[in-house]
Amino acid sequence: MAITRDDVLKALAGVTVDAAGTSLPASGRLSEIVIDPSGRVVFSIGIAPPEAKAFEAVRQAAEIAVLKLPGVKAALASLTAERGPSAGPGAGPAPRPAAPGGAPQGGAQGGPRPGPALPGVRHIVAVASGKGGVGKSTTACNLALALRAQGLKVGLLDADIYGPSVPKLFGLDRKPETINTPQGQRIVPLNGYGLAVMSIGFLISADTAMIWRGPMVQSALTQLLREVAWGELDVLIVDMPPGTGDAQLTLAQATPLAGAVIVSTPQDLALIDARRAVTMFRRVEVPILGVVENMATFVCPHCGGTSHIFGHGGARHEAETLGVPFLGEVPLNMTIRESSDAGRPVVAVDPDGPQAAAYRAIAAGLWTTLSGGAGPRPAPRIVIE
Repeated sequence: MAITRDDVLKALAGVTVDAAGTSLPASGRLSEIVIDPSGRVVFSIGIAPPEAKAFEAVRQAAEIAVLKLPGVKAALASLTAERGPSAGPGAGPAPRPAAPGGAPQGGAQGGPRPGPALPGVRHIVAVASGKGGVGKSTTACNLALALRAQGLKVGLLDADIYGPSVPKLFGLDRKPETINTPQGQRIVPLNGYGLAVMSIGFLISADTAMIWRGPMVQSALTQLLREVAWGELDVLIVDMPPGTGDAQLTLAQATPLAGAVIVSTPQDLALIDARRAVTMFRRVEVPILGVVENMATFVCPHCGGTSHIFGHGGARHEAETLGVPFLGEVPLNMTIRESSDAGRPVVAVDPDGPQAAAYRAIAAGLWTTLSGGAGPRPAPRIVIE
């Protein structure tokens, strides 16, 4: 029997949100309810930032209530903290439903607020780009491995829900195990050349199309962050999807990011979108740790001649214009492409080669910035206009 929105609302009617016994559906805190054909139900609960701890029990009760419905395979509830710009420190909750698809309404920048850190993780770094096809995932993968080569404990989270690349890059195709902890059930990340690696691609078949709206993406990303047994890590690298949408806002809002690394080719078209990525992270008060120019120079393996297929120096110039660090260049090289396609990252299989040297230099500069910082920063407060 197909699950309907009314079925979910009836189940949630038994979940109360306050001492007066107000039901969750009657509270005005529920987002759009998304039900996919596989039996997964996704929704969010609107709260004010100070209510996060108190409403965690409500969130869990809501998931349990929906899971009891016949035909429901999974229930994913998340807490969404949004506050209008006029709300002061003592104001009450101002839950506002997300726009269709879960996209935030507006996007003005607010002041910093304390955000929940991941226990045991010292620094969380987003590797992002304004557009796809610039080699962001390959860069994130090899950057994580280069940090590990410095003796650090490193994890890699593939946050691209629609197009996960990390399983292919590491040659991993098995499902992770789960364990019971005092905090609840947790997913055990897979081991990829010494990294703790997690991706939505480990949980679905390779040919599955993730036809999900915003709330489902937000909930899935939140689970991949907080319901994975990451352990003690010096750095967690997050391979972001391209663009400036739900995943980026969710990560910025829910996680105390140390900062973001922007990947771009030297081409003008890519730099336009890289600029947008920098602007987006700045608006949500996430520091830009640096820019990487990928596919910078092609050296012919036969004649040794140098060609700038996508131009050269564009990302360096853009970093100077934007006033952010330039971390380095990665060449356009067949070895990097072939090793990535084979699930054998170049930094892992040829750590002393010239291609790996480019990633190691970038990682060294990044770690210098991270280790010299003031420690984890609070996640920003996203103010909704």
